[in-house]
Amino acid sequence: MLEQTTNYMKGALTLAKLALGYTSPNPAVGSVIVKDGMVVGMGHTQPPGSWHAEVMALQQAGSKANKGTMYVTLEPCCHYGRTPPCTEAIISAGIEEVHIAIADPNPIVNGKGISALQAAGIKVVLGEMAGPATEVNEAYIKHITTGVPFVTAKVAMSLDGKIATKTGDSKWISGDDARKFVHGMRHTADAIMVGVNTVIHDDPRLTARLSSGKGGTAKVQPLRVIVDGKGRTPASARVFNEPGKTLLAVCRPVGSAQIEAYARNGGEVLQLPSQEEQGDMVDLRALLKELGKREVTHLLVEGGGTLIGSLFDAGLIDKLVIFIAPIIIGGSNAKPAVAGRGVDRIAQAFALQRMEVKRFGDDIMVSGYPSGRVS
Repeated sequence: MLEQTTNYMKGALTLAKLALGYTSPNPAVGSVIVKDGMVVGMGHTQPPGSWHAEVMALQQAGSKANKGTMYVTLEPCCHYGRTPPCTEAIISAGIEEVHIAIADPNPIVNGKGISALQAAGIKVVLGEMAGPATEVNEAYIKHITTGVPFVTAKVAMSLDGKIATKTGDSKWISGDDARKFVHGMRHTADAIMVGVNTVIHDDPRLTARLSSGKGGTAKVQPLRVIVDGKGRTPASARVFNEPGKTLLAVCRPVGSAQIEAYARNGGEVLQLPSQEEQGDMVDLRALLKELGKREVTHLLVEGGGTLIGSLFDAGLIDKLVIFIAPIIIGGSNAKPAVAGRGVDRIAQAFALQRMEVKRFGDDIMVSGYPSGRVS
């Protein structure tokens, strides 16, 4: 019975993952309804303003939901927002038992949904597959509890830790399979951030193209964020010719003519403090707070080494995804994957926790959470 219950929650988690990239700033939730050992309803969260996972599953189940059991990856909401409370729909449908992977840390929910179900006589089981469910909504959880986005840093580098040659050439270090996977990462992110040097040297598009969902003129692309202390981004850069918006974070005043040139192609200039007095590096903490206010829950950082190094120096990276190609670039002037100040001693280095290793063609992907230190 326990194994079957786990399988139902696994199904709900699979549904939740299908919603990633469409629901932000709401969480991506999956729900399965079971009656007499048969799945009678399934659903996942729809885009903001539309139905939540529980209601989608109830609609599919219809009258079969009565006396059934619901499996859901996040605590059902109990408040009126853009949609009515899911707890009311669950109670009205006659569900007898609800299995919830994790509680919703949103202060307006956070246990209240569970209490509402229990007050109606519904049995609640909390904590099944809590780890995977937390990972699915790690960006939502950080944003709703801190007000700033979850930051994933992605790097494509050679075996010797270089992201470009001494001449700046970087196309392509990783192979097709790895690049397709990265487009999937872009699809689930709210914003993609790079430093100005990446724009000047690589002229990237910073769009999600090689995956379903975001892509093309009819879909919402991730916000493009360029960290550009001095306002050096050329108005002719390809990011301004793509669907969606581009935000330039500067810490020095930019001329009105330049601002207008950016604006003509969906570019916005945001002036922020610098990290140091009279410095040229944007205060990254201030930038993350501003992005959080704009409901960016998941920020994908794609380079370059100076920006990623500065984020490491400030302790602002939540997750690291590195693609390692089986090549040697060499050269003391080649671009390193992580620059910045770095650490003085090995004991101060970041250590990846919950590390995962996968292979994409000839490339190796190493991912993990740099939350600890080498001891």
